[in-house]
Amino acid sequence: MMHNHAGDDYDCPFCKLVRGEDDDGDWTKQSEIFLRTEHIAAFVSPLWYPNNNGHVIIIPTKHIENIYTLPRELGGHMLEAAKYISIAFREIYEATGTSLRQHNEPDGFQHIFHYHMEVFPRYKEDRLYSYVRHGRMTSVKEREPYTNKMRTYFEQKYSGKEK
Repeated sequence: MMHNHAGDDYDCPFCKLVRGEDDDGDWTKQSEIFLRTEHIAAFVSPLWYPNNNGHVIIIPTKHIENIYTLPRELGGHMLEAAKYISIAFREIYEATGTSLRQHNEPDGFQHIFHYHMEVFPRYKEDRLYSYVRHGRMTSVKEREPYTNKMRTYFEQKYSGKEK
């Protein structure tokens, strides 16, 4: 595989999530996936930055390590989900902007070797990129209100539709 860093014995936490398994501890649980299609799953990230609570991670349901082998069609599904999540942030988080972020390989700041895209709610002078080293892990309970808001939004806005 092109530019892959996970070994054959890599126990991918995102693949576990897609398969319906929960990790131990306060990592992402099945109950936190608020958007799932044949191609993608989305959940509120457990790592938060000071002024951007509730940002979302979108993952493909198929294991792909990084952008180098991401099929074009799947990239389209990822971006479409990012679009709808960005709209949701504007409507329910009252965000005044959004940012997308995606990393590849250890030197590109990729820590989980499963392609994923982060969508951030943005606010005037939130200094997201100044705080990139100031993230903190959150609990399932702390993320719950954000997960519930996103789930309710998507159920009401897009029920019965492929997102």
